[in-house]
Amino acid sequence: MVESRTNSVVAAELLVELDRQLPMPLHRQLVAGIRERIREGHLRVGAALPATRALAADLGLSRGVVVEAYAQLVAEGYLVSRTGGYTQVAHDGGPATTGEAAVPNTGPALAVDFRYGRPDVSQFPRAAWLRSLRRVLNEVPNDRLTYLDGRGAPELHQALADYLNRARGTAVQPPNVVISNGFGQGIRLVTQVLVARGFRRLAVEDPSSDDDVRVVAPAVGLEVVGIPVGPHGISLKALQRSGADAVLVTPSHQFPTGAVLPPESRTALVEWASRGNRLIIEDDYDAEYRYDRDPIGAIQGLAPDHVIYAGTVSKTLAPGLRLGWIVLPARLVADLAAAKLLDDRGSPVIEQLAFADFLAAGEFDRHLRRMRPRYRKRRDALLNALRSQLPDLEPTGISAGLHLVTWLPDYLDEAAVVTAALNRGLGVYGLEPYRLSPGRPGLLFGYGSLNERSIVHGVALLAETVATLR
Repeated sequence: MVESRTNSVVAAELLVELDRQLPMPLHRQLVAGIRERIREGHLRVGAALPATRALAADLGLSRGVVVEAYAQLVAEGYLVSRTGGYTQVAHDGGPATTGEAAVPNTGPALAVDFRYGRPDVSQFPRAAWLRSLRRVLNEVPNDRLTYLDGRGAPELHQALADYLNRARGTAVQPPNVVISNGFGQGIRLVTQVLVARGFRRLAVEDPSSDDDVRVVAPAVGLEVVGIPVGPHGISLKALQRSGADAVLVTPSHQFPTGAVLPPESRTALVEWASRGNRLIIEDDYDAEYRYDRDPIGAIQGLAPDHVIYAGTVSKTLAPGLRLGWIVLPARLVADLAAAKLLDDRGSPVIEQLAFADFLAAGEFDRHLRRMRPRYRKRRDALLNALRSQLPDLEPTGISAGLHLVTWLPDYLDEAAVVTAALNRGLGVYGLEPYRLSPGRPGLLFGYGSLNERSIVHGVALLAETVATLR
């Protein structure tokens, strides 16, 4: 591994190494490194960890990356935040001693965790999924149980094309679909194909997800350049000046701001791609869950020869299914299918066929219709609680998805709010880890896995926290 900067005693004592060439976000590497040090007994119970600002400086990271890593380890029970801002080891991660239960002392768990990206998996449609599994196991031809080509099961290609063309306004041809293990694998394979095709610079929204692309793309040789996001999505003027030959966008519900790319910007984006033989990578993030606006069709339907379209069931059904899809221009399908085969020999076929049946039987539509009002009630509970208890926080991106962002007033520091909230057993998350350049401070609230009572309680805890920081 490539050792991170370790010019201070603090970093040397932690002995945490970061490799910026690995396809893993830095905050996850930091979590894994500290977790392993605790498990091995090198960090003992009660040991105080460095302040987030000091450790960030030692490792050459933004403070938000360290704050998020500490928050994850607190949530897992490896660390505990103490009064006064100290973060300490909660348990040693080793086996229980004789006579003790084999359950570690995990310390106080978060009372409420607004971590984003978590759907309510308790509502997974088990009965309907089981019916699809049974039909598949009873009816699947034997040749579907052997090795398939890198694209995956033809039945799922057809079912996805039918659904996406109807529900998302795409122009998907079944032969142009490749099944992946979620978005993460799909985008990693896409970046490999782009580099092999001579692409050199990938534009991404700023802010955007810190996972996947921003780590994977440089590892395969793609330069990543951030393009500012405003109230109406990515800046087309900045994109045109960037020199990028591909761009990754979340036009239906930008992550994390929730901005929606308007029709005129979509047209301009397609013109940008078609003029220079460039590519648009469209992550159709949160398109299925919308509450206060009509559906907005995917850009892929406007220019299928210039758009790589990506989707998953991670937010709609369950991330544990590891089901995703990439829809490509015809000229790229063989390359991506070959990369998929080389990577893992193909995704599990039973799950692919079950999802194809699930789609064809209309069960996916029924599940979405059932979940939209449930998530909307949670969104409304969060907005009402913020309005009544924290009116200085300005919500944005509220019309769709499973999260929203609130901009912070000038008198609140983002990192200070996140750290102080952790001390009260509350998980809230800042925007700094998602930025490539400095920007307006804010908080990210995921509400998909929380009931209304927990949401209201979490906002009350945050209001108490903010009151101490004024």
